[in-house]
Amino acid sequence: MQNNTFSTLFVGQNLIKLLAVDSTNNFLKRMVSNSEPLPEGTVIMAENQYAGRGQVGSKWHAEPGKNLTFSILLSPSFLPLTAQFNLNMTISVALQKALGGIMGTGLAIKWPNDIYFGHQKIGGMLLENIVSGSRIKACIVGVGLNVNQENFESEIQHRAGSIGQILHRHVDLITLLAEICSHIEAGYLKLKAGNYTNLRLEYLTYLYQYNVKACYRQNGEIFEGKIVDVSEHGFLSLETSQGLKTYNFKEIEFIRP
Repeated sequence: MQNNTFSTLFVGQNLIKLLAVDSTNNFLKRMVSNSEPLPEGTVIMAENQYAGRGQVGSKWHAEPGKNLTFSILLSPSFLPLTAQFNLNMTISVALQKALGGIMGTGLAIKWPNDIYFGHQKIGGMLLENIVSGSRIKACIVGVGLNVNQENFESEIQHRAGSIGQILHRHVDLITLLAEICSHIEAGYLKLKAGNYTNLRLEYLTYLYQYNVKACYRQNGEIFEGKIVDVSEHGFLSLETSQGLKTYNFKEIEFIRP
């Protein structure tokens, strides 16, 4: 179905809206595995995602009808598997630019791919690759954003927020989705053209607590460190009292100030 609401070339032009689904990533993966002929840039959007997922199996809770929960199908076969973090950075930076257009300053990417405003999480993303040999045949980009939700579960309400809460107004979901798709497409086309020499520097510019001394936890122990780099493979480098330390996903925990 051609989507005339979006001024994109392909991202979001095939927009499928669902009332409810376990997770948009799961739904899109099932469609791809069933060999349905889906155009690149297909977007699955759900009003209610009742089993949304974050990084490494963590859950994502969103109030039905008030937030953006969607997945995009991309086919980055031009990208070697070893360079897959470039896609993560591209999507993260695109989200920062899209949201920055309506929210101004204060946004950040919490490594590897959460979206923060100040010290509050307002969203996150999950990239799942379908691999063929040493190439990425397809990538399912899942994004969850707290948009118009005002109430959060008691255990997360101190660290979660929404765009509507911050702006003190209602935000139109489709307009916001169109803006996000436009920025993702622009970043993705730059990546496809091999124009990503400044991508990591841009990602670092938006990075939460970059070059700032803060507390972290590893194996139950709290220590102080300063984020100084993220490698091309996505590893986080911290300057600590024991020297430079490098961490993979989920190896350390951020301690909220």
